Amino acid sequence: MTRDHVIVLPGGGYTRISDNESTTIVAWLTSLGLSASYFAYPVGTRHPAVLDAVRGEIRRVRDTGVDRVALVGFSAGGHAAGHAALAPGASARERVDLVLLSYPVVSMMLETHQVSRETLLGPDASSELRAATSVDLLVTPDAPPFFVWHSAEDPVVPVQHSYLLGMALAAAGVRHALHVFPQGRHGLNLARQEGDGDARLWTSLAESWLREEGWLPAVAG
Repeated sequence: MTRDHVIVLPGGGYTRISDNESTTIVAWLTSLGLSASYFAYPVGTRHPAVLDAVRGEIRRVRDTGVDRVALVGFSAGGHAAGHAALAPGASARERVDLVLLSYPVVSMMLETHQVSRETLLGPDASSELRAATSVDLLVTPDAPPFFVWHSAEDPVVPVQHSYLLGMALAAAGVRHALHVFPQGRHGLNLARQEGDGDARLWTSLAESWLREEGWLPAVAG
């Protein structure tokens, strides 16, 4: 039997680890029958500290006998997940098999969500470094499947980040799903609060996608 494990990377602008996107998300994934844990990657540090740490966690999980590893990331943790999945130089043990991103920071070329970029890269990062850490610019045809969702009115991490990633995945022919909901604040988590609108559907859409990708048993009948 194939052993799978999901590593959750919470958000926090690379300055902290968000409590709302750690144990709550692990509990949701566990309720689906998945093995899951969250990883408190280093914050307040410069690149490549986060990339190296996430790759180290992937290796650690694989060393327990896991066959397939997925990354689930939120906001800045979405950047960490996408970066670890796509950055060149990963060993066979560091490669991931599936990625799910929620309102992710994607591009370091954009001026939006300055806190993530400057914390990770510094205030005077070169255009070359910003490009090398922009998730959308790292997509290749051999990238793993991606599920991405965002709200169109996110005031903190604009939806443009997810559009850039979606276009890159489409151009490379990578299997993916991209959902943009018309309303919703940043940091929606499981989107179960009043006023979260149709974004509350993201968990059921993600569950269906996980089934399609063979990470959950097919529904009988």
